[in-house]
Parts: sequence; structure tokens; C-alpha cells
Amino acid sequence: MASDLHAAIFIAKQERHKNLFLNYRNLNNFPVELLRDEGMQFLERLFMKRNSLTTLPENLAQKLPNLIELYLHSNNIAIIPQAIGELVKLQSLDLSDNALQIICPEIGQLRSLRHLRLANNQLKFLPQELGDLRELETLDVSMNLLRTLPERLHQCLSLQCLTADRNLLHCLPRQLCLLPDLNELSMAANCLTSLPLDLGRSMELQFVFVDNNAQLKALPSYLYNKVIGCSGCGLAAQISDVKQLCLMLGDVTVPLPYEVKAIGSETDRVLPLEELACRVLHAAHNWTDVKFLTPFLLPKSLLDVVRWPLGHCHRCSQPMFTIVYPKLFPLRETALAGVHKRTTVSFVAYCCSSQCLRTFDLQG
Repeated sequence: MASDLHAAIFIAKQERHKNLFLNYRNLNNFPVELLRDEGMQFLERLFMKRNSLTTLPENLAQKLPNLIELYLHSNNIAIIPQAIGELVKLQSLDLSDNALQIICPEIGQLRSLRHLRLANNQLKFLPQELGDLRELETLDVSMNLLRTLPERLHQCLSLQCLTADRNLLHCLPRQLCLLPDLNELSMAANCLTSLPLDLGRSMELQFVFVDNNAQLKALPSYLYNKVIGCSGCGLAAQISDVKQLCLMLGDVTVPLPYEVKAIGSETDRVLPLEELACRVLHAAHNWTDVKFLTPFLLPKSLLDVVRWPLGHCHRCSQPMFTIVYPKLFPLRETALAGVHKRTTVSFVAYCCSSQCLRTFDLQG
């Protein structure tokens, strides 16, 4: 493995590659080969996903000064050095699925940054300096421990997509309504009790996700003509009268998903076998104990895929692994077309099968 790593870096240096892929290398430390001598002045994109890195070198910007994209998804990084702010050409930074508890203020010096992903960390707050990122278009801070968002976030005038699902947010800063280019706002599964009355006033804002906020009882009237999405209704699955099928694997009995009964039907849409297999394995594992081993022995790469679903069913909140992109319908295409003063807003979303198309009412 080490020889393969050295060879990959050596070839990249010799041939002056602009892209370097070091994913799935079981790296515990940043490769010193990238930092020796003059470094890799020509490198623009570095991929180091799914390793075991815990930190980044202080001289990263000196050795990789032309870096445009840096992907560090799924490592164990707990600290980002202050020198990260010296990567002045960086446009995309992915630090999702790490162990970050603090983001240093120097991140606000990345004035060329367009995409910042900090999902699934342990962040309790974000630095106000994020507001200095005037070119930022995408910000994903979902699955953290955030109770508030930075007040200066509205200064990110290029922001188009803000995702803050599964945090502890109680309110949304009213200043965010001033963002001129904001097109998608996702605040699902938080602790929201209300939304700013001006939310949705902007013509650019078209997609709003606020489901799974138990205390949220009403929506601003400006949202009534927007696309209001539901990315997981949180309702328990409806149990069918059809007897559930089971799969016998030695001494282990694994219940199959209820969708299996639809196989062979011309009217029902059947899920891919890959999706069904992932759901079964996900349900069979005991994820509360990472060291717990089930009868299913999987490579780490597959185990990670099964452990962390990409999304959940809009109807029953089942985990989804290969089909996670919702098809949303603007209210102008529904029975609420032209209605602005009603206290009921419909949520319409398309999930993993045609059977999951439903309408949910939020009473105001």
C-alpha cells in the first residue's frame, strides 16, 4: 500500500498532474511526499476522502499554492490549522464527516471559496468570519450541534444553497431573507418554532425544506407559491396485511423489505436490488456499537456505505442508499394554485417509489 502511494505521488510530480486521487488509502498522516522540496506547485485538485487523517500540515498553502479544490470527506480531522486561510485560490473545500468541533476564523480569508461542506461534524458554532466569503455559493453545515447561525452570514451575497438539517437551531436569522441569490434553504429536523415573516419574499428563493420541526406550526405566507419540500415525514411505516417475507442465512433470519411483495407486478415500481440489499443490511447491523460484528462480513468501504444512508424516505423515513433525489412539485401545479391566504400548506414530494407520493398538511 505504501509503495503504491509513493508511486502515485511520484508519477503525479513527474508528469505534473493537476489532479491527484488519494482516496481510500488508510492514511493516518498527510503524505510527506507532497510537501518535500517545492511541493506540487501545479496541483489544483486533491482528493483524500475516506482516510484516517487527524489534521492538516501548517505549510499546506506553501507547498500547494494553486490548490482549487480540496476534498477531505470522511476522515478524523479534529483541527483545521490557521494557515488554511492562505489557500487564496481555493474554491471548493469538503470537510464533511470528520471530528471538527471548531472552525478557525481564518477560514474567512478564503475569498475565492464557492463551496464549503462541513456536514456531520461536532460543531457547536460557526465563526462570524464566514460572512467574509462573498463568493460562497454552497454551504452545508447539516448534522452538527449548531444552535445558531452566524449573524453575518447574510453578507455572503453569492450564497445560493444553505443546508443546515439535523442541528439544534431554534430560529433562523431574519437577515438571511436579504440574501439576493438564495435559491434553496434546508432546515429540516431542527428545533424551529417560527420562521421570519419575510422568508420567501425574494423571487430567487424557490426551495424550502423545514419538515421534522415539531414545534413549527405555521409558515410565512410568502412561501405559499414556492416549492416547499419534505425530505422525510417522520411517520411510521404503514404495515401491510401481506405477510412479510424472510430470508434464511444459516441460523440468521432476515426480514425482507415490504417492497419485495411488489416484484412481478406491472403496476408497481420495483426498487433496484442494490437498494433493497443496502436497506436489509442497514437494518441487520447494530449501529449503536461500532465494534459489534454481525454475520455479514463486509469490506470497510461497503460497511461505510450501508452504515450511513444518503437520505430517508419521504413517506416512512426508511433509509435510502441509491435513490435519494426528491422530485418536487411547485404549488402552482397543485390544487393550491393561486391560493395565498389559506392557513394550510401542502408538502408534495416524490420518494423511492410511486407508492410514496403523498401530500402532507401543515396547519397554521
